[in-house]
Amino acid sequence: MWAGRVLHAALSRAPRESRAQSALAQLRGILEEELESIRGAGTWKSERVITSRQGPHIHVDGAPGGIINFCANNYLGLSSHPEVIQAGLRTLKEFGAGLSSVRFICGTQSIHKDLEAKIARFHQREDAILYPSCFDANTGLFEALLTSEDAVLSDELNHASIIDGIRLCKAHKYRYHHLDMADLEAKLQEAQKHRLRLVATDGAFSMDGDIAPLQEICRLASQYGALVFVDESHATGFLGATGRGTDELLGVMDQVTIINSTLGKALGGASGGYTTGPGALVSLLRQRARPYLFSNSLPPAAVGCASKALDLLMESNAIVQSMAAKTLRFRSQMEAAGFTISGANHPICPVMLGDARLALNIADDMLKRGIFVIGFSYPVVPKGKARIRVQISAVHSEEDIDRCVEAFVEVGRLHGALP
Repeated sequence: MWAGRVLHAALSRAPRESRAQSALAQLRGILEEELESIRGAGTWKSERVITSRQGPHIHVDGAPGGIINFCANNYLGLSSHPEVIQAGLRTLKEFGAGLSSVRFICGTQSIHKDLEAKIARFHQREDAILYPSCFDANTGLFEALLTSEDAVLSDELNHASIIDGIRLCKAHKYRYHHLDMADLEAKLQEAQKHRLRLVATDGAFSMDGDIAPLQEICRLASQYGALVFVDESHATGFLGATGRGTDELLGVMDQVTIINSTLGKALGGASGGYTTGPGALVSLLRQRARPYLFSNSLPPAAVGCASKALDLLMESNAIVQSMAAKTLRFRSQMEAAGFTISGANHPICPVMLGDARLALNIADDMLKRGIFVIGFSYPVVPKGKARIRVQISAVHSEEDIDRCVEAFVEVGRLHGALP
């Protein structure tokens, strides 16, 4: 009888295992087909492995000698700044590796509150709230703030995290053409029937290097009773006279309601993001923003690094001032050589190539010549608008920039991108 039960269990288990194996085989087939389509389109993204600290000069696995890095978000060169590193080490020793908790349980240390206060002072806002990343800040904001009575009006080329954050909320969604103020005004007129109207835009657009016309956006927002949200991830630390961002650059700091930004680019490059704005909004986010409520606290070392980076920035704007000349040097030389460079006066300098394979092949040959750049193609950018995004850092030398341009000219001619 016992043997019979065992046999029956074995026989009944066999069809279940067979169905599970069939489902797994089906999944593998679907995934391999999708992966092959990415390879076939020439949009496969390989990850190069860096074997050194982040900086203007790095070492890359498989590439001989030193490599000049022109694709990091390390705008101010603070990722490996000795004072930033030492601050991280001190904080690590004093406050530990992590909190093993979300903020509202037992994950808030004095350093978190100090950094939030420092961020608010830096941006001249009432309060600030930290997140593990700016992606989390963007996915946390809209759902917590806006209801089905409200409307959000978003630039069509906003960062994916803004798009995803807006998708999560119940507000009525309007998308206006990129930097098109006539279209934004038409959408604002249409959205007058809603309770709150929030215009959402990147300050600087990461794939194109162009800057939102915040003066006109703020004028329209005032005219139609709307609020303004700006993601300053590619502006905080280096745009504006003192690095406050595009709202400082364009003289509208007192007209932008909410700013989201990152600690993972110019401000030390470690990790972390934040929202800064009205105190009541920050208080609401602490109660309702899901990425804040359900994510571990920012690690102490990352907090220490970002805090020191802000100190260095607020002590002197000398680093900020060096960016413009270096950006102009690269852009002017590349355009004189015959390349099309998107954007204007931003250290993001997209070299427009159009074809995805061409962008990837040029990037590979640039690495062979000691220059680290990456090709971007669909779905990161629209089809037919593949590019290599070059990013200028304050710690690049003029010789670094000249060598990069020389390599682009040589490789561009090799691949027919230049005559």
